[in-house]
Amino acid sequence: MRVLFLTHRLPYAPNRGDRIRAYHIARQLARRGDVDLLSLTHDDEEEAHARDLRGMVARVRTARVRRIPSLVRGVLALPTSRPLTHALLDAPDLRATLAQMVAERRPDVVLAYCTGMARLMFEDSLRWIPAVVDFVDVDSEKWRALARVARPPRSWVYSREHYRLADFEAAAAHHAKATLVVNEREQASLSSLAPEARIHVVPNGIDLSTFQPASHPSADASVVFCGVMNYAPNEQAALWLANAVWPYVRRQRPDATLFLVGADPTPAVRALAARDRSVTVTGTVPDVRPYLHRAAVAAAPLATARGIQNKVLEAIACGLPAVVTPAVFEGLPSESATACRVAKEADAFATQILDLLNRTPAERRAIAMHANLSALGWDKRLSRLVDILHDAAGFRAARPALAYSR
Repeated sequence: MRVLFLTHRLPYAPNRGDRIRAYHIARQLARRGDVDLLSLTHDDEEEAHARDLRGMVARVRTARVRRIPSLVRGVLALPTSRPLTHALLDAPDLRATLAQMVAERRPDVVLAYCTGMARLMFEDSLRWIPAVVDFVDVDSEKWRALARVARPPRSWVYSREHYRLADFEAAAAHHAKATLVVNEREQASLSSLAPEARIHVVPNGIDLSTFQPASHPSADASVVFCGVMNYAPNEQAALWLANAVWPYVRRQRPDATLFLVGADPTPAVRALAARDRSVTVTGTVPDVRPYLHRAAVAAAPLATARGIQNKVLEAIACGLPAVVTPAVFEGLPSESATACRVAKEADAFATQILDLLNRTPAERRAIAMHANLSALGWDKRLSRLVDILHDAAGFRAARPALAYSR
């Protein structure tokens, strides 16, 4: 089976949420099929990593997203019905590269990763080739949630994106031979948009060979929150954790330290470290594991969260109990629930962190190890994927493709 895999970021290195799942999908498919990869890239470093995938997949092609033209496209899209997601995640040579790849090696099935790439199913070169969409999570619901907490004019833009993207998601789910989401919550959201869609839950996993506990649990009173820090929900979470939660913790544990670990921290996030010596903002790090291994507790304080937060699963696999918000907890697999404490308000969140900090390192490790990690490996979580694609490829004579107005 020849698969054309379309991703909105190059799935390497697998060091952020929107690359991790795509990387493991590509690896899983390459073991049992012939995979061509077409990815958008966003900078020179990402572009350079294309060579790291050439030993895993048959072909790798890229199309470069240029920031300024993308922003211009976004502004021009505002008075139209086009989702901003599609305007911003685009490249001048994307369609020509796609058409060339299909002409050279026609795929048996297309796998489009996220709504940013699902629009390519409606291109002439792909319209009659069976397609599967991995929505991961229902993006329109994320924008709805962000619109509720943002101030104008951002709330207006987010609300517009919710409606425009929901219309597209419904059309894409109906057109696709099958759709994938990461948990039952996302399945319910997608089903409400496209009741006739064939929806499969294919959960995220953990790379258990990479994320393992340190030989001895840390005795430091250290809390860690990992994430790309210019992503709005992560930025808001970091600010809330440092400004609303952390003062409660420090009053009881003056020795406590907070590490905000992740690429591209905004000026507001960077300022947290300048105001409080107990807070460290790392920026980009080559490997998050040293920070997880030195920490006592992981935090995931997101008010807006869709899908599965990989950062929580990785922390648990490294032997850390996690304190999470209800929005995060609702998306996590049941196998990880026993390693998590759940709190919504700042004082309750701080209380849960303090309870864990006041336990012995061995007790904290034991709480994390209550999770059923063996069930969360990527191979097990993606075990159905190839069969889903095989089934989709067999639907060649099924209903004709729907039109979607772009």
